[in-house]
Amino acid sequence: MKVRPAAVAGSFYPADPRRLEAEVRGHLAAADTPAGARPKALVAPHAGYVYSGPVAGSAFRQLAPWRGAITRVVLLGPSHFVPFAGLALPSTRFFATPLGDVPVMADVASLLAALPQVVVADLPHVREHALEVELPFLQVALERFELVPLVVVESGPEEVAEVLEQIWGGEETLIVVSTDLSHYRDYATAAALDRATADAIVALDVDGIAAGDACGRNPLRGLLLAARRRGLVVAELDLRSSGDTAGGRGQVVGYGAFAFA
Repeated sequence: MKVRPAAVAGSFYPADPRRLEAEVRGHLAAADTPAGARPKALVAPHAGYVYSGPVAGSAFRQLAPWRGAITRVVLLGPSHFVPFAGLALPSTRFFATPLGDVPVMADVASLLAALPQVVVADLPHVREHALEVELPFLQVALERFELVPLVVVESGPEEVAEVLEQIWGGEETLIVVSTDLSHYRDYATAAALDRATADAIVALDVDGIAAGDACGRNPLRGLLLAARRRGLVVAELDLRSSGDTAGGRGQVVGYGAFAFA
């Protein structure tokens, strides 16, 4: 498969390119988080845009001053459909969205070949939305970039951090972890759980992210470990839930946006 086609265009976000670009630009413009220090990494949510788009806008708004300067994005997220051990790198050359095809970094497989936790596998990527929904935001926020897409399942923070170190790069490289926070709790319970998770992220507390706190827990914990070793500082940009954006408050999903610099 040369091109990984969009799996959730028309459901998680508009399939029409003009509508999609307008919606993304609207979320970016509405974000009240002015860009701070140049981010090395971002954490952003991955639900349908009607729910998490405003929070994703808070994250990707941070890229505005660096448009054209960031040319490689390492994008990590969880697998919602395919169980496996390790980090899955696809064999595809492009990821498609309604806004165009994003090229996968040509030599990334050879760059990561020495790491046994990285496997080349297309199946975990076929239906997975966690990476895909971040791409239109990146396409609008950045001029052009090459992608390192990694679906992460049964991998500990050391394994993920080792991969990140291998492809850390310089100022041209941005790391993005795609994760939502608590799932299907009532509004007040979710707010308390997500507050604790956000505090752990800001503190770079790897052990403070428990199972159930974030669906992207494994890539997130790996990023926290790598960031702590690199001396990065985390800024909380946004913390809301579907109860704040477009849903009821009986059962909500939490969303957070964070920048690491």
